[in-house]
Amino acid sequence: MSKRISLTQYLIEQQRGEAQIPAQLRLLIEVVARACKSIAISVNKGALGDVLGTAGSENVQGEVQKKLDIIANEVLIEANEWGGHLAGMASEEMDDMHAVPMHYPQGEYLLLFDPLDGSSNIDVNVSIGTIFSVLKHKGGDVTNASFLQPGTDQVCAGYCVYGPQTTLVLTVGRGVAMFTLDREQGSWVLTADQIKIPEDTKEFAINMSNMRHWDAPVKRYIDECLQGKEGVRGKDFNMRWIASMVADVHRILTRGGIFMYPWDKREPNKPGKLRLMYEANPMSFLVEQAGGASTNGLQRIMEVQPGQLHERVSVVLGSKNEVERVTAYHREAK
Repeated sequence: MSKRISLTQYLIEQQRGEAQIPAQLRLLIEVVARACKSIAISVNKGALGDVLGTAGSENVQGEVQKKLDIIANEVLIEANEWGGHLAGMASEEMDDMHAVPMHYPQGEYLLLFDPLDGSSNIDVNVSIGTIFSVLKHKGGDVTNASFLQPGTDQVCAGYCVYGPQTTLVLTVGRGVAMFTLDREQGSWVLTADQIKIPEDTKEFAINMSNMRHWDAPVKRYIDECLQGKEGVRGKDFNMRWIASMVADVHRILTRGGIFMYPWDKREPNKPGKLRLMYEANPMSFLVEQAGGASTNGLQRIMEVQPGQLHERVSVVLGSKNEVERVTAYHREAK
């Protein structure tokens, strides 16, 4: 882009636009973006900052926490609780929601986040990221139930990917914008706007090691992809799998593709692996705003009514025509 547009300028223009975003929401987004810059510094230091390895604890999901999981979680809480924009926060790393302390001003928004997505990649220096989602607080005391709103109620969603470049991707419901961190200036610069995902693709992302555990519709779809030009799809597909949802979705937003983390038979009583509130809903909002689609195999993910804070869900998202094909296979099987 010939003219450098900062995140602040972009948000102010959104605030002044036809469908204005509130000033409190603009300020909240800027605080989250600053927190992501702080997390990026810790990620970049790696072993030099003594942030690699496990912390010797588990989160509410029973997953072993990395040192950076805890650091990123604390950075986001400390950055956001005093600004007056929030009524409460919820994190993948905390058992229950975190209410803004009463000695701070109380805001009208709720912030949900996965502080560090793709933790298994931290120690091997592969891209990881932060995912966040913003809801309106609908009044009363803030409890876990306050956050149990469908994804269609989101007013903002985004993620920051810590890779060769540090990139912030954001939607306030008017398309998707991408910002790159200028490390010398310390500022977020708009590098892409109104991102669109191609409706068709030749790339799929799924953990193939779980193939024996998949349900029949997922096996059917992947088998057709693997048949290549000689099969019913009539084209060759490539597989990509980074094991970091942020990185995989970032690739899809950049050049198209389909990402799947389906239900499987290892834990049949769980509807999926990924968290609805911290991962699936914000990513679905971004993907839909970019012209893609996102379902749990049968239903649009953003229309799922959550029943608990750490609810899990099956995820199929990305290029619209491929997502619709996988969803159709699930509906036929049902």
